Amino acid sequence: MPADTSGPHPEGALEQLALLRTAEGAAALELATSLHTAGVDVLAGLDRLRATVGAELAGPAWGYARLRVRARPVFGADADRLFLTTDTLEQAGRPELAARRAARLLAAGGDEVDSVADLGCAAGTDTIALARAGASVLAVDVDPLARELTAANVEALGLADRVWVVAGDAVELVAAARGGEVANCAAAVLDPARRAGGRRLLDPDRWSPPWSTVVDLLDRVPVTAVKVAPGLDHDRVPEGVEAEWVSVRGSIVEALLWGRAVSSVWRRATVVQDGPAGRTAHELTADADPGHAPTGPVRGWLHEPDPAVIRSGLVSLAAAELEATLVDPTIAYLTSDAPADSPWVTSYRVDEVLPFNLKKLKALLRSRGVGRVTVKKRGSAIEPEELARQLRGPGESSATVVVTRVAGKPTALVCGLP
Repeated sequence: MPADTSGPHPEGALEQLALLRTAEGAAALELATSLHTAGVDVLAGLDRLRATVGAELAGPAWGYARLRVRARPVFGADADRLFLTTDTLEQAGRPELAARRAARLLAAGGDEVDSVADLGCAAGTDTIALARAGASVLAVDVDPLARELTAANVEALGLADRVWVVAGDAVELVAAARGGEVANCAAAVLDPARRAGGRRLLDPDRWSPPWSTVVDLLDRVPVTAVKVAPGLDHDRVPEGVEAEWVSVRGSIVEALLWGRAVSSVWRRATVVQDGPAGRTAHELTADADPGHAPTGPVRGWLHEPDPAVIRSGLVSLAAAELEATLVDPTIAYLTSDAPADSPWVTSYRVDEVLPFNLKKLKALLRSRGVGRVTVKKRGSAIEPEELARQLRGPGESSATVVVTRVAGKPTALVCGLP
């Protein structure tokens, strides 16, 4: 079996979880959660818990309650019923994105897919999304604590009748897959562990399960979704497999490989934005490599593409839509004559373009009464926070300074001057 890359569990973790799933444990968790919500500090909180529920339950209840409170911004009302560890909370995807993945996977499989294998269920957050979407889910993990967390969470959310939690090795199950099925399931999701000892594993061959198992699964089970690192090299993506990068409010939150029965395009950038009617997902797609955008001089507006657009290699599609050009062939900044009302980019009015020189830049900002500066960079070794500190002045106005390369030369673009 592959090593458990989440690190050793605290002694007695399984026993503590079992205690918290009793009626007494539920009462302890409810009290601990209320104390956390009220902002009670750890010493006072533990004293109160020990006096009320006893020492055996106090520590575990406090720890799980702390994570429930941390999980609320992501999991909403579900957070107060979930059992999470620090590792599983950090690794868990956003529920709305998990629901989106589940819906797409099941829709691609059609009536033939009613069961899905969650290969490496962790705390069961993907299992929950699949079960809510109507699938019967086989939740598999080599880690006994992960299995118990998943069992506890599906029970807490009323989904236990749709989920079977079993011990299993993803490597062995994928190697044994036949006829488009794995573990007798017609579809699968896989989220390889990409951290070990608290550090990210940049080499996919060191993931657990390793890259070879990812490729094997995509080859053997057509209805599949695999989470991968957003920095995955495009050359790693197998032929006929769609790669998708997803951002939320300007930050990449996940990257996905879709099995060949699910894939419909070559690459996809999904940009999730907040709006008056709630969150909206915008999708930019290409059936083949669109190539590079043309390069041109800096014009009146600078456009910063969303990171999902950049990572998916679809900047040239955004450029064509905006009638924009790159400021440098190696830099993902676009420029055009007009601002853009587009989910693919954020626009900045360009007021000054000058060779990067700290002294001249400071003089310009002071002459315009700018005291507060936001620094952005791409293709430069400068530290934005340090440069912002150096440019800070007595003025009341603010501006954005973009340090980049233009036609290969270090350049400062001053945007939004008063």
